[in-house]
Amino acid sequence: MKLLIRSGRLVDPVGGIGGIMDILLENGLISVIGSELTVPDAKVIDAAGLVVCAGLVDMHVHLREPGFEYKETIATGSAAAVGGGFTSIACMPNTRPPVDTPEAVAFVRSQAKRAGLANVFPIAAVSVGQRGEALTDAEALRTAGAVALSDDGLPVQSANLMRDALIRASCRKLTILAHCEDATMVGNKAVNEGRVSRLLGLDGRPAIAEELMVMRDAMLAEETGAPVHICHVSTSRSVGIIRRYKRKGVPITCETCPQYFTLTEDEILTQGSLARVNPPLRTQADIDAVIAGLKDGTIDVIATDHAPHSKEEKALPLTEAPSGMVGLETALGVTLTALYHTGKMDLSDILRKMTVNPAHILRIPKGRLAIGTDADLVLFDPDEEWTVEPERFFSKGRNTPFAGKKLRGKVKYTVAGGKIVYQEEA
Repeated sequence: MKLLIRSGRLVDPVGGIGGIMDILLENGLISVIGSELTVPDAKVIDAAGLVVCAGLVDMHVHLREPGFEYKETIATGSAAAVGGGFTSIACMPNTRPPVDTPEAVAFVRSQAKRAGLANVFPIAAVSVGQRGEALTDAEALRTAGAVALSDDGLPVQSANLMRDALIRASCRKLTILAHCEDATMVGNKAVNEGRVSRLLGLDGRPAIAEELMVMRDAMLAEETGAPVHICHVSTSRSVGIIRRYKRKGVPITCETCPQYFTLTEDEILTQGSLARVNPPLRTQADIDAVIAGLKDGTIDVIATDHAPHSKEEKALPLTEAPSGMVGLETALGVTLTALYHTGKMDLSDILRKMTVNPAHILRIPKGRLAIGTDADLVLFDPDEEWTVEPERFFSKGRNTPFAGKKLRGKVKYTVAGGKIVYQEEA
């Protein structure tokens, strides 16, 4: 099949491609980029007025399968991904059972292939059962198709085990993705420690619980020379620690999520458990620091931490409801609204953090718009305004604090492997 995308505004942060151009896709690859291309036997997409870029890459999602299919499946999560412009997603291992064996990795890949939508890259557990006691077989997991290791929401508490894990993973060209919170300090606390927790009379999750673990993992990366990636950075001091270690040449990268540069802890007062997430929403000062980190390159990636839960679970009292919010179908709109349309960041820099940077950290051949690369693209109108309606999500999860919000930036088409896998309904 040949697919001709005509008259789109091309944006490639790496190659510097820009301007109004045509793209021809053949046999799953980008074959020609030029002007006024004529291909009689090609299907044509008129992209006039649309941005065309590499398909978005989300290096931090939760697809819940196996074990929690009532929250999400690999198929529904993949549908949500392409609906939001993501052609490649990396899924965390906190399923039941956890993805800690080659067989579990193979299952995820098989289910993704069956869905036939987004490229799904499994992230395997650092420790057996995510219990933080014994390391998994990194070599076997990599051979099976794992692209990284993480214990995610059950972060490795033992510094010695984490040090060993970093060394072993690095030898096998795997990066560890670290959820940085000291478990003894956060427990199951629902909100940031601060004004809102005091107002509600609740014990809070202190910022220092994140920052101590960020510092620990930064120091371990420096001492071992092994790369570490810090997940969902949410505090000002975390940004500062990572900035300092990057300047020293330590192999440390990090991500943040749209909620951490748009929403404060005050959201808990109006949205309750829909605004409960780990790490928690922080303060305006933290938002300002996260945005500064995005602008100066300290923060490499914008991920979603897409975490679907059932309506019944999120309807529980704040202290009992699970943490997490969905994000695949709102991330681009929220990010463009908060960063691009406010003039805080230009489009190329935003897309770099949502395409080539996460692909580079995961060592996957995605996130580029160049001749000979995979034909994974997203076409979006950067200016179109739309309202978030969770009932229209492809995800099973409806748990978003952005419901009813007006956003600017709408996905029109998503193309994966040269095939249209999402097209906005007329």
